[in-house]
Order: sequence, then structure tokens, then C-alpha cells
Amino acid sequence: MGTTTVYVSFAGLSLLAVVLAYVAYTESIWSRSLRKRRTILDALGLERSTATKYKFVGFFHPYCNAGGGGERVLWTAIAHIQRDHKDIVCVVYTGDTDASKQDIIDNVQTRFAIRLDPSTLHFAYLRSRLLVENATWPRLTILGQSLGSMYLGWEAMCEFIPDLYMDTMGYAFTFPVVAWLTRAAVPIGAYVHYPTVSTDMLARVPTDSWAMRTKRMYYRIVMYYYALSLSNARFLMVNSSWTRGHIASILSHEHFGAAVRCVHTLPPLAFVWCALSARAIRKIMYLLDGYQAAGAQTGEVVKPEIVYPPCDTRELATFSLEGRAQIILSVAQFRPEKDHQTQLRSFAQLLMDHPEYRSTARLVLLGGARNQEDMDRVRSLGALATELDVDKQTTFVVNASHLDVLKWLSCASIGLSTMVDEHFGINIVEFMAAGLIPVTHASGGPLHDIVVPYRSEPTGFHAKTPGEFSAAMHQILTMDGEQERAYRERARGWAVERFSEDAFVGGWEKSGWRSCVR
Repeated sequence: MGTTTVYVSFAGLSLLAVVLAYVAYTESIWSRSLRKRRTILDALGLERSTATKYKFVGFFHPYCNAGGGGERVLWTAIAHIQRDHKDIVCVVYTGDTDASKQDIIDNVQTRFAIRLDPSTLHFAYLRSRLLVENATWPRLTILGQSLGSMYLGWEAMCEFIPDLYMDTMGYAFTFPVVAWLTRAAVPIGAYVHYPTVSTDMLARVPTDSWAMRTKRMYYRIVMYYYALSLSNARFLMVNSSWTRGHIASILSHEHFGAAVRCVHTLPPLAFVWCALSARAIRKIMYLLDGYQAAGAQTGEVVKPEIVYPPCDTRELATFSLEGRAQIILSVAQFRPEKDHQTQLRSFAQLLMDHPEYRSTARLVLLGGARNQEDMDRVRSLGALATELDVDKQTTFVVNASHLDVLKWLSCASIGLSTMVDEHFGINIVEFMAAGLIPVTHASGGPLHDIVVPYRSEPTGFHAKTPGEFSAAMHQILTMDGEQERAYRERARGWAVERFSEDAFVGGWEKSGWRSCVR
């Protein structure tokens, strides 16, 4: 026997060993998950004798207890499923290990006034959420978080395999992991709030130095694998035209092809990742035992569909439009991208240019703090307010209840948002429904979807610099009564017409998720 023959035989046996190990491992995960189904049904008080009629939809949302706009989408969707689809058990994969099931349900009721039925809701706790936090990856953050999410995806599937896997927080890199561990038998869907990497990120990177060109190539490589991951999805919902444009662009031949050229520098890695697809797994399983995945993908690139996030506009629309105080209200989680510093600087500019507002105007920064890092950020913002000499006119409201949020929305005059490329901006919809006049950054969803003309008349203002924000706020504060009321009425009319909870539920149902759960 020649040396070449020995090498070929060894390679063949090694490949067979890997495939058999893969089959054995996934089989063990499936068996454990089937046992877990019975355990969950017993814990929920559902009859085991009728277990076959219940289907499980898994929602991957590691920060489900954070209380932001993304969480409103999650809980509104689950509450809708519990009302209209009695045969569905919702499983939420969360990293909030310090909160019990009842704690999370109570928080959802307090923050969003959404009632959840505990009898068809189960939480699968993830112990490694630290792997997707910014602080864990001070360098190559996007890559590190993406790889960390893949580990979390593995942990989630080891906990429980659902009948439909739904990512509602933006972790598309979990898709190939789910496909591999479930042998592509579990359909995958997503509600995308914000692309992991976008063409805007590429555009902002200059090419005048070797370091910047390397960074640009790094973004393109991540974009390539992000697109490959998204291709595992059966359906994609997005929250705005801005997000849809970027997701469609990432999946299009124009930008996808440019990323491919960069990835050619890493052919082994590209080959491995290309194998991580539902189509590849189905072929492997077909060759092994004729296995055909239920609800399998067609292999075609799915088109993202806009489903605007829900806003409980009915209650907000009952607030009076008269007698508003000179309160400038911000409602946003205390995260870096929300750019609260610009809000403070814009307010300081307003008071500097118009000192008469020092005794009447007030800035209220209301938002959720997820962890100690966010609380430290609130303290640093307080220090900045003191440095800018606006601390006496500035109020911080952290982790407010739903009733407290409503109180501020009912009396404030201006709604302020300074985030650049905000993917949607459900807080801005709340401003408008409550009768506030919005002042937002001139980008993303607020520019293209929300603060747009209604019946050919403006509904709010856009700005980019502290000076522009200050000028817009001054213009609102000096409007005559008739003009001010007209703005508030138009803003409310547009928000109620376009962004209601009923509109969200209708879009959710049209996504085709139900056909994936068989």
C-alpha cells in the first residue's frame, strides 16, 4: 500500500469519525431536550397526556429584563401569542440569572403594563451572558461579541431545543450554531432592531492610513460572515426602513461581493463557515440516512419585512395637549449609543443662549440601567451636568415604573433624542402619541419613518449638533398657542395611525412565523 493511499484512508476515517461524533452529540442534545419538554409541561401545570398539541417557540433575548424598546417588542409578541395561540409555549433564553420568573413578569407589568400568563411561559437561563457584553471585549468588540453569542447559542440549545427559534435581540451569529445542533430541523426567524455591522460603519472609516484600511477590511470580513449567518433564517422582520435598507444591502450582491473579496484572504475559515448553513447540514444528513429537515429552508435569500415596533398609543393619546410645562424629556436606556452627553450639551447651550429659561426650563433624563456599568454612566452624566452648570435644572430618573413614565409624558413639552442612526426609536413614537413635540437626530428611523410630515405638515424637528438641537428647542418654547397645538395634534395623529400595537400584531402575523411551527 502506497503512502498516498494511507493518507487518503486516514483522512477518510477521520472524516467519518467526525461525522459520527457530530451525529452522536446532536442525538444526545435532542434526547435531553425531549425529556426537558415533559419537565417543562409538568412545571407549567399542563397535562402531559396532551403534550403533543403544545409547540414551543424559543425567543433568544439575553437581556429580557432590561426594560427598553426591544423588550417591549419581545413581551408584546409573547402576550399576543398567549392570547391568540393557546397551543404555544413561549421559552425565553435569558441571562438575567438574578431574576426569578415572577420577578421578570412583575417588571414587565410595571414597566410596560403588559400582562403575561405564567402558565405558558418558561425561562431558560444562560450563565455566560458576560461573553456578549462590551466590557468583555475591549478590542475587536464586534467580533468578540459575535463569537460570544455563538457560545450562548450553544448553551441555549443545550438547555432546550424549541420548535421555532426566534432571535429578538440581534444575535444572528447564533443561527449557524442552532442549525448545526438541531440538524437544520428547527426553523429560524428574527426580529432585527439593528444590524451588527452596517454599510454606514464602513462609510465612516477613512482609507488614508494602513490602520484604517485594516479596520475597513475587518468590518467587511465581519459583514460577510454576518450575511452568511442571516442566510440561515426562514423569515426576517425589521423595525424600520433604515434597518431594512441596511439588511437588504448586506445581503445584496453589491456589498456582499465586496466582503467576499476580503474573505478570500482567509480561505480555510471561509470554507468552515460556509459549511455552517442549513443547506449543508441537510445534505450531510441526507447522505447519512436520508434525513429531511422539517420546515427546511429553500436556500433562497429571505427578504426583510418591516414590522414597526408596538406602542401603546391608546392611553398616551388621552393626555391633554394643553398646559404643558417647559420640560424637555429624554426616555432612553443609559447606554453609550444613546448619547446623553449631547443632550446635556444641547440643554447647556439653550440656557447659555437664552438665560431666561434657567428659572423655567428643565431637562429630565429618564431611562433604564441594566447593570453597574450603566449606573456608573449615570453618575458620570451627573458630573457632566455639574461641569456644564445645568445640574440644578436637570433631573435623572433611573428605572422608572410605567406609571412614572406616563406622568412625565403627560406633562412634558419636548421629547429629545440624540442617538445617531437610531434604528427606530419607539421612545419618539411615545413622545408623539403623548403630545410632545419631538426633536431628534437627523438620521435613521426618526428621520425616515417617525418624525416625517403628516398630511404635508411637519410633526417635529431634526438636528445634528448641540447648537441645532438648542435652536429647535428654543423654537418650540417660543411658539404661539395655535402653532404649538397644531404640531402636537399632527404628531399624535401620525403616531396613533402608524405605530399602534394592533399594527404590530398584524405585521407579526404576516411574517409567516406560525407556518414554521408544525
